Amino acid sequence: MTKNGIILSTITKKPSKLFNKKRIYIAIFIGLTISGYLLYKEISQTNFTKNISQVNWTFTTFWFLFLAMCMMVLHDFAYVVRLRILTDNKLSWQKSLNVILMWEFASAVSPGVVGGSAVAMFILNKEKIPLGKATALVVTSTLLDNLFYLIIVPLVVFLVGMQSLIPINYSHFIILFWLGYGVVLLVTILLSISLFIYPKLIKNLLLFVFKLPFIKKYNQNVQKVARDIKLASKYIKNKPVKYWFQLMGSTILSWSARFLVVNFILMAFTTLDFYDNILIFGRQLIMWLILLISPTPGGSGVAEYLFTSFLADFIRVSSLVVVLSILWRIISYYPYLFIGSILLPRWLKKN
Repeated sequence: MTKNGIILSTITKKPSKLFNKKRIYIAIFIGLTISGYLLYKEISQTNFTKNISQVNWTFTTFWFLFLAMCMMVLHDFAYVVRLRILTDNKLSWQKSLNVILMWEFASAVSPGVVGGSAVAMFILNKEKIPLGKATALVVTSTLLDNLFYLIIVPLVVFLVGMQSLIPINYSHFIILFWLGYGVVLLVTILLSISLFIYPKLIKNLLLFVFKLPFIKKYNQNVQKVARDIKLASKYIKNKPVKYWFQLMGSTILSWSARFLVVNFILMAFTTLDFYDNILIFGRQLIMWLILLISPTPGGSGVAEYLFTSFLADFIRVSSLVVVLSILWRIISYYPYLFIGSILLPRWLKKN
């Protein structure tokens, strides 16, 4: 919360500096550099031209690639629906879509450990959502995302087994994975306590942190935010069961669609059975956890490396591995950079 509070203050004062073209170019440069290196290495070590010629470009290939792109649209749509539910439809469909796209853009230009939460709070606040309620909504969104992860991991492990989820050469990731899972569980418990049992937890934490000398001047503003968070928490926890089913349903749909992008990309170039699809889905859960602690913007470079490491054994044509990792990022990552770089400056000027 401290980091988000400081970032939020920075955004509010000079948003154009946080989202300047330099940050976008850095994100693109890192991703393309790592991808280019991996592609060059693959070409130099294999008969790339011969392997590519073995690919059978059929209607099925293009159909699954089309479905992969549809999954990203479905991912954003489900997030828009969730945001509309969270705000009691006070945001229009267009405004909700703008918020989601800018939220994704902020995540794309920020390291995974930082994310776009602070930006989301700022944007929601500028859309006439009180800052305390905006904070509660973002915290609720994080809680729902974490719950999906905590529920789906044991289910996938039950279906395919833990040993299958981790490639043999990366067995050391098992300990790291479960440590990360434990951290996600701990954060989820704290968020749940803050929202439903003891809302003063966030309030007291904020007030304690902002007693520090170098940020003490913001203490008065933080007191108002803390009061708003308490009120918003009271409002959220009194919602009916149907409300939470709708939120969880849209969350499951959004994350499932995002992970299925990779499944459809691989199905465009190879034959996969049901077990393979579950296994690919499960390995992405591990990849996602690693990307959360990535120091690069949007996991650039790290994502491509993880794709080639965790999913290579599903691709029969070895030289296609890197190509498909780049294709995955083109569909699921780069559009947010380009859309956000156009949408955000216009939105900032308007607001």
